[in-house]
Amino acid sequence: MRTGIVAPGAHGDAEVLRLLERRRAAGSAPGRHDDGCRLALVVGGGGMRGAYAGGMGHALELAGFAGCVDEVWGSSAGAFIGTALTLGHAADAASIFPEDMACRDFIDPRRLGARRPMVSLDHLFDSILTDTRPTDWDALAASPVPLRVVVTRAGDLRAHVLTDLPDGDAWRTAMRATATIPLLAGPPVELFGETWIDGSVSDPLPVARALRSGATHVLALMTRTVDELTARTPGTRAPVWARSLDRLAPGLGRMAQDATRHGETLELLSDAAHPDRADRHLLTLSPHTSAGVRGLTTDRPRVREAVRIGRETVFGALPDPVGEIAV
Repeated sequence: MRTGIVAPGAHGDAEVLRLLERRRAAGSAPGRHDDGCRLALVVGGGGMRGAYAGGMGHALELAGFAGCVDEVWGSSAGAFIGTALTLGHAADAASIFPEDMACRDFIDPRRLGARRPMVSLDHLFDSILTDTRPTDWDALAASPVPLRVVVTRAGDLRAHVLTDLPDGDAWRTAMRATATIPLLAGPPVELFGETWIDGSVSDPLPVARALRSGATHVLALMTRTVDELTARTPGTRAPVWARSLDRLAPGLGRMAQDATRHGETLELLSDAAHPDRADRHLLTLSPHTSAGVRGLTTDRPRVREAVRIGRETVFGALPDPVGEIAV
């Protein structure tokens, strides 16, 4: 029987947390659970909004739950947080946003005037993830917990899932692909004979994909509060960057905006009778309050607060007291 959970930012079925607790108590190795369940962790993206999910991922690791999932799904920033969780350094997924990414080396609107990408993926991959916080991309190929990265095919703007990649170079390329948007973060990325862009354009929170692939339990980490997800501003003109994207590829600018991207996912999350949910268990964690962080925010105190809110949201949903854990 499904049991709802009552906690700030937590919505859905508490059976997901109970499964995590049972697996933690059993002490089984990551990827080796014999309880007949398949638990998917789905991590939301959204640029610097990923700070919320980074804090959530860190809290899950601190609570001993990171190794209790069977697979990790993510697009854009969510894929990077999923990488850190899979490789066992979720603390970096939390601290990288305020300490390394909230700066003009990474995000600088002035570059648009020089016809350069506002977001520098070169700085992210060649500096931050190489020198400051080195990432072992080869380790993803050997991980017992598979990472499933959502990307968008540039030709038709359809979502695809990249997983079980052969080596670190392919993983690094896939991660760059799921983060790039023309004008904003650079041109499409080529991999396996196709060109790809940001996965969150077509599927910002791949909960439905996880369920359709066979997950019996899903824990979804959101990067927007409930109010931010459901807010609507009818009649508001699309921003300049979105209109520019539509000129590059009709429909891309519209798809890249929050309200459009999250509509289908919200129906799934809010309707317990949705056909994709069937008898599966779904729990979503949304930031219990807003720090005012948006996709391109570089205000470090705000971004740091978003990380704190993310951790606090997870700790508040857990039945066992974990407030004493140093964060």
